[in-house]
Amino acid sequence: MSEGSLEAPIRHPVDWNNPDFFDEDKLDKELRRVFDICHGCRRCFNLCDSFPRLFDLIDESKTGELDSVDSKDFEPVVDACTLCDMCFMTKCPYVPPHEFNLDFPHLMLRYRAIQHAKNKPSFWESQLTETDRNGKLAGAVAPIANWLSKEGNPLTRPLAQAVAGIHKEAALPKFNGKTLTARAAEGPITPSKTSSTKSRKAVLYATCFGNYNSPEIGDAARAVLAHNGVEVQVAYSGCCGMPQLEKGNIARVAENAKLISDDLENWIDKGYDVVALVPSCALMMKFEWPLILPNDQRIKKLAQSVFDLSEYVVTIANDNGLADGLTPLDGGVSLHHACHARAQNMGAKAAEMLRLLPDNDVAVIERCSGHGGSWGIMKDNFETALKVGKPAARQATKNDKRFIASECPLAVEHIAQGVNRLNEEPSQMKTVAHPILLMALAYGLMDENFQLFTKD
Repeated sequence: MSEGSLEAPIRHPVDWNNPDFFDEDKLDKELRRVFDICHGCRRCFNLCDSFPRLFDLIDESKTGELDSVDSKDFEPVVDACTLCDMCFMTKCPYVPPHEFNLDFPHLMLRYRAIQHAKNKPSFWESQLTETDRNGKLAGAVAPIANWLSKEGNPLTRPLAQAVAGIHKEAALPKFNGKTLTARAAEGPITPSKTSSTKSRKAVLYATCFGNYNSPEIGDAARAVLAHNGVEVQVAYSGCCGMPQLEKGNIARVAENAKLISDDLENWIDKGYDVVALVPSCALMMKFEWPLILPNDQRIKKLAQSVFDLSEYVVTIANDNGLADGLTPLDGGVSLHHACHARAQNMGAKAAEMLRLLPDNDVAVIERCSGHGGSWGIMKDNFETALKVGKPAARQATKNDKRFIASECPLAVEHIAQGVNRLNEEPSQMKTVAHPILLMALAYGLMDENFQLFTKD
C-alpha cells in the first residue's frame, strides 16, 4: 500500500441512480471508513470547519477513536462542507487512483442527497436555492429589494434572521433591475476589426448571478472580447444547479443540466465557444454535470467546449495576443483565487489575465474566503465563515492594494467584510466582482464605477 498518490486525482461518477446510494446503513459504513482515514492523516485540518469538527468529535470521544462517536453526531461535520473541493484537489493524498479512494466532498453530497430525500434542509434554505425565481421577482423591484436586504437595515434584517435564519450582518447580493440578457438584447457590441483575433465566436452563459445580480460582469466580458475581435452573444436558459447541489438535490441539477446543455449545443454546433461568467458554473459544466450524467453525450460535448471567463481571455492572449490599448491600473490588485476556479485544475488564470496589464501589481490570495455559497450567510454559520476566511482577509489587509477582486462575486464581498472586521476604520479598497471588470477599466471601456462607456 502506498502512503499517498503521486498521480493526478480522478473522480468517479456520482452513482445517484443506484438504490444503494440512498441506503443509510451503507452510507454510515462509508462515512466511518473515510472519517477513520481522515483521523489518521489530518493534513486538511486548516481548510474549512468540517475537519476541525470531525477531529474534535473523535478527540473528545470516550476512546479518542471513531468507534466511540455516535453517527448522529456526524451531521455538523457534513453541514460545514461547502463543496469547495479543495481537500480533494490540493490536500488529500488518498484520492483516486489511490486504493483508499477518498472523495470527501462527494461523500458529503451523498449524505445531503439522503437528507434531501427526507425533506431536509429547511424551507427557507430551500427557497434560497431558487435563484432564477428570486432574481426575476427581486429584479422587478430592485431598489426595494436591495433596501430590504441591506446590511444594517434595522427593520428587515433582524426579521430575516429570526424567520429565515439569515445572519443580520451578512452581506447579501444586490439585484439589478436590468438583466444581462435584456442588455444584450438591445444590440451586440461590434467586434474590433483591428484585432489579431479572427473568426472566433463566443456565447456567454450568463449564469444566474451574472444575469440578475451583477450584469456588469457580462457587460465587461462582452466589451473586452469584442475589443479583441470576438463575436459575442449571450445565452441563459436557467441556473447551473450549484445551489441545488449544495443541498443534495441531485435530480434537480440533472434536470437543469439537460435543459441548458440542449440550449448551448445549438451554439456549439454554430461554431461558438461557451464561456461561463462565474467559476462555480464553469466547474458544474466541466466536471460535475459529466459525473452526474455520465452517459449524456450533450453533456460531454458541452464539457469539452466550455471555458471559464478568465481562462478564455488568457487563451486568446496565448493564441493571438491581446488587442492594443491596455493601460496600467494605479494602486495594484489583491486577487483572491476562488476555490471553484482552482478546482477546475486550469491554473491561476485570473492572475495570468491581470498580469497581462502593463506594470500591474497583482498579489494573489490563495486561502478560502469562507463564504461557501449560501452557507456563510446563515445565522449559525456566519461567524464561522468569517473565521475560516480570516487568513484571506488578513492577507488582503497586508497587501494594501487599491482593488480587491475575485472571480467569485460572493467571495470578494465576504473577504471585504472580514477586512472591515480586522480594521478599526472601513477599508478603502474597492471591491471588484470579477477581474474582467479591471480588464475593461484598463482598456478604457468602463468607468471606475464599472459602467460601460457608450458611443454617441
